[in-house]
Amino acid sequence: MTRLLYIPFPFASTPAIKSGLKLGFLFTPFSSFTKSHSSITLPRSSFKRLSIFSAMDVSRAESSKELPPDLDSTMVEEYASQSKLLLQFTSIPSINKAWVFKSDTGKNSKAIFSINQQNLLANKLRKSLISASIRKDDDNPINIEWTPFPMELSGVALMVPSPSGLKLLIVRNPENDSPTKLEIWGPSALEKEFHIPQSIHGSVYSDGWFEGVSWNSDETLIAYVAEEPSPPKPVFNQFGYKSEGSVDKDCNSWKALGDWEEGWGETYVNKRRPTLFVINANSGKVHAVEGINKSLSIGQVVWAPASKVSQQKLVFVGWSSDSRKLGMKYCYNRPCALYVACSPFDELAGDDVDYRCNKDLEVVILTQGINSAFAPIFSPDGKSLVFLSAKASIDSGAHSATNSLHRIDWPSDGNSNPSSEIVDVVPVVMCPGDGCFPGIYCSGFLRNPWLSDGHTVVLSSIWGSTQVILSVDILSGNVSRLTPHDSTSSWNLLSLDEDNIIATCSSPVEVPEIKYGLLLKESCTSVSWSWHDVPGPVFKSSKEVESLLATLQFSIMKVPVKGGSGNSSEGASNPIEAIFVSSKTEQNESCNPLIVVLHGGPHSVSTTGFSKSLAFLSSIGYNLLIVNYRGSLGFGEEAVQSLPGKVGCQDVGDVLTAIDYVIDLKLVDPSKITVLGGSHGGFLTTHLIGQAPEKFAAAAARNPVCNLALMVGTSDIPEWCFVESYGIDGKAHFTSAPTKEHLSVLYDKSPIAHVNKVKTPTLFLIGAKDLRVPSSNGLQYVHALKERGVEVKTIVFPEDIHGIDKPQSDFESFLNIGVWFKKYCK
Repeated sequence: MTRLLYIPFPFASTPAIKSGLKLGFLFTPFSSFTKSHSSITLPRSSFKRLSIFSAMDVSRAESSKELPPDLDSTMVEEYASQSKLLLQFTSIPSINKAWVFKSDTGKNSKAIFSINQQNLLANKLRKSLISASIRKDDDNPINIEWTPFPMELSGVALMVPSPSGLKLLIVRNPENDSPTKLEIWGPSALEKEFHIPQSIHGSVYSDGWFEGVSWNSDETLIAYVAEEPSPPKPVFNQFGYKSEGSVDKDCNSWKALGDWEEGWGETYVNKRRPTLFVINANSGKVHAVEGINKSLSIGQVVWAPASKVSQQKLVFVGWSSDSRKLGMKYCYNRPCALYVACSPFDELAGDDVDYRCNKDLEVVILTQGINSAFAPIFSPDGKSLVFLSAKASIDSGAHSATNSLHRIDWPSDGNSNPSSEIVDVVPVVMCPGDGCFPGIYCSGFLRNPWLSDGHTVVLSSIWGSTQVILSVDILSGNVSRLTPHDSTSSWNLLSLDEDNIIATCSSPVEVPEIKYGLLLKESCTSVSWSWHDVPGPVFKSSKEVESLLATLQFSIMKVPVKGGSGNSSEGASNPIEAIFVSSKTEQNESCNPLIVVLHGGPHSVSTTGFSKSLAFLSSIGYNLLIVNYRGSLGFGEEAVQSLPGKVGCQDVGDVLTAIDYVIDLKLVDPSKITVLGGSHGGFLTTHLIGQAPEKFAAAAARNPVCNLALMVGTSDIPEWCFVESYGIDGKAHFTSAPTKEHLSVLYDKSPIAHVNKVKTPTLFLIGAKDLRVPSSNGLQYVHALKERGVEVKTIVFPEDIHGIDKPQSDFESFLNIGVWFKKYCK
């Protein structure tokens, strides 16, 4: 029987290639592509960059003396070998998002998966879509059939399906002064295309935080967040100021810079004010939502349930910027609230009639009783507005902490009341019992996260060193773990297929696999999920990668802490966790060298989810000790709050305790230990090589915090320096003009205070455009080490920010880390 797979939407893609042979070549995985090509050379910039050599290139380079100046002939083969393997790990795709829609028959479903893959030569992510048909038969509980090839997307900033799944909004953000393009696709063709000029708004936000795109229920209006139009700037010519204010095309005039306007820090350069707009999906008319105070930056908009007696409303998150805008990225300790405003269109008056709200109807704040409210969603029946809160972060000053979940009962007439009761559904968990629910660590929800009962929401969250999938009954507050309790892998929720779950499951030694969770009703009050593997083309890796990963194993260790008994909180005395990755064939008397891996934050966490970079390091012959020191997320709020005021001491001690723990178990050769970390992980890395100078054979630090006294005057998050140095009292001490006493405390907490003791050869990887930990911080430490004769290698990435996550930069970073560690720790 012939079966055709249906792709829900057609897409404009790369130019059509008629030949099936050429089509096969177009979608050949990058790992396969490299097998038939002897070398790839990355583009050079004004900074010295690395060329990648194959074995053939090595001999050619040696004979013609074309070796890079920082490589001798003995190291070139190491670069060649490691780069070839790293390319194979880099080419493994990842799923960004997934959407599921009911088929016309009502029994089966259709799914779309958004895929990301690194494109090294273009130095950007390659985005594509792949579709699948989900069939449910009596003989086979789940059968997913995939389309033959993914379709590459070019220039797409956002994709947002409509509630029915019959329309898809594609957003293409402008380049230079071009307009924003909004496309509405149907099942068979492009239905509408609207070009929004810069005079109306700039780029649509697609960052995952301010980002907010929402269709209304009848799919006639779309609300979204975009950059407000740039204010007019003075214009000058040879006669001075031009009152008309327009720049001549013959270049006889120029536009002045005007007043400096503050952005929201790291990753938000030139982003001044996220603003709320609504477009009529039929006519293309666009209006900004009126009545919103200019001091608010807007994000995460959703439509309120439609009402027959009142104008349709929009609920959104607002961040006030009356005072200084501190960095927003990774920072949940910024006060925010939920607001409600009316739509600038009157749906009842006709599609092409715009309507301005009654001037007397002001924007209403919904969450006056709480200082943090974000990620709003409505229950399917429209009776409940559910949201997350980071109140614990704001109260303590920690940039991330344990979240809580809340509910507001929504009035049937749609007229919201600012004094509505805020119900605590899931409060902050202070100190979980052993193996018990540690609290919510989640920053948002799926587009449709609800089970069919209408009051159970499904989400991903952190549980110790793993990521799990939870369900929360918003009426009773009951929390259930849906993923297997005995699983030490990490699970990520992708989408719901009615009451069934599509997720990925991975570990440090296993690439992600798609899993399908079938709901099993054991009784009226008891349910469980049966998890099934879903074979598919998405996470294909090379045979060599599969073979290498098959030789590895991992475990989660519980490490008793030292000095915990003197802490006033029980949560600070509990054992920490460390993920240990090793070879299955390793003998205790011949242990592989060890890399101690340290996450940033410090209020973040390393989970057992698959990391291509760390899997690469494991595969070239290293064991990994990935330490979740006290202060990490996923272990309750008392553990989080035990660290502020003790950085450089408690966290350093926890890492050293974890290292000694595996040494005592004879899992580690004490002479072959290296350390790797970025941001606060780099803070710990540089602290460790100063406080324990004999412990480490080599070190690598990515954008490390080395001098808090220098960082406080240059970072987009200066208050972080005070809170982590002073503890909760740091909120009161914080000032943009620190005293010499403040600077002394910050200096003493910093790695640079121990720089005179450092002996360890250290690699520094620094993003020149980092606003979070500006490059001056790491470079000062580099110069101090060089003055003292310590061997140092420094790579500066001119276009990278804090994450150093451009594909070429990420590749070069971990290739250099692998080679650097091999040089000093064989």
